[in-house]
Amino acid sequence: MDERLPGSRRAGRGPRQAQGIYRATLELLTEGGYDGLTVEGVAARSGVNKTTIYRWWPDKDALLGAAVVQSDLLRISVPDTGSLRGDLRGLVRELVRLMTGQATSGVVAATLAAVAARPGLEWLAREFVADRLSGERVVFERALVRGELREAVDPALLVDLLAGAVWSRVMLRQESIPDDFAERVVDVVLDGCLGEPRSG
Repeated sequence: MDERLPGSRRAGRGPRQAQGIYRATLELLTEGGYDGLTVEGVAARSGVNKTTIYRWWPDKDALLGAAVVQSDLLRISVPDTGSLRGDLRGLVRELVRLMTGQATSGVVAATLAAVAARPGLEWLAREFVADRLSGERVVFERALVRGELREAVDPALLVDLLAGAVWSRVMLRQESIPDDFAERVVDVVLDGCLGEPRSG
C-alpha cells in the first residue's frame, strides 16, 4: 500500500463527514481539473472546517487519493452469480457503468487527466486498481474452488483484458457500448477466438 495515502485509509478511519469531503473533492476535480482543486475549495463546498481536513489529509494529493479510493461514488459491486462467466459479465457491466454513468464518467476522466498531467500521481492510479482488484479477487477464488479456473491463470491479467476492452471502446474509440457487450467480451476472453485448423 502506498504510504502517501492518509492515515484514515491505512487504519480504516476518517472524519464523520468523510464521504461529503470526498464528494466535494471529486466535484471540484471534475469542474476545474487538478489545478482547480484546493483544500480551501473542498472545505467551502463540503461545509467542513479546513483544519479538520488538514488533520486527516496533509495535502491536496493525499486528499485526492483518499477520495478516489474510498469514495462510495467510485465503488464497484462484486457480483456472485454462481459462475465465473456470470461474475465476469457482471464486473464488465460495473466497469461500463463507472466509465459511462452520468455521475461517474466525468470523475473518471478528470482523475485520469490529473494522473497523466502529474507524474507524481502515478501511485494513485496503481492504488485505485489494486483496491478494486482486491475486492474482485473473491470472484477468482470462488472460480478456483468450483474448478472453473486453472491455478496458473493470472486474475490481474484477466481483469486487464476485460477492463482494457471497456477502456478502449469508451475512452479511445468514443463509441457507445451495446447491450450485449459484457457477454461478448467475456466470451472472447474465456473461450478465445481461434477457429478450427483447416485440413489439407
